[in-house]
Amino acid sequence: MKRHVLAFGFAPFLGLCSALALSSAAEARMVKVTTTLKNYGGDGAYLAIYVTDGSGNLQKTIRVSGGKAKYHKHLAGWYRQSGGRIDGTTGASVGAGGTLVVSVDLADSMIDAGFQIRVDSAVEKDSDVPVDAAVPLTSAQSGKPVAGKGYVKSLVFDM
Repeated sequence: MKRHVLAFGFAPFLGLCSALALSSAAEARMVKVTTTLKNYGGDGAYLAIYVTDGSGNLQKTIRVSGGKAKYHKHLAGWYRQSGGRIDGTTGASVGAGGTLVVSVDLADSMIDAGFQIRVDSAVEKDSDVPVDAAVPLTSAQSGKPVAGKGYVKSLVFDM
């Protein structure tokens, strides 16, 4: 009889866990961010891809590309707010004309709420470009590329 009580008591627990898992999955969505660089003819670019709120404050680092941490300070907009702490993923720098595609789960509360996806860029022995490209994180903007002002040719996200 104790087995039945334990089995009966465990089933509601599993149901609650399943409901919580579905609830948290419904509160976030996968966003694919694609950054394409211009053919600028120099070394690989260091990139910081991050999300800011309506006031421009860092909310989440999506990706920092560039293997030498000592150069991350040249990603000025991101670095100033993060202090170089990376809460996203890292990887190699991106070559001229190259494309970087990154997927990230973002909270539904960030969509259509004044948030932006931003990219800072820097190239060794060349310029640093804070907020090289920025795109509003809105349903209407999904799939529509924006042009960068430095090394970034285009920035687009899809959800």
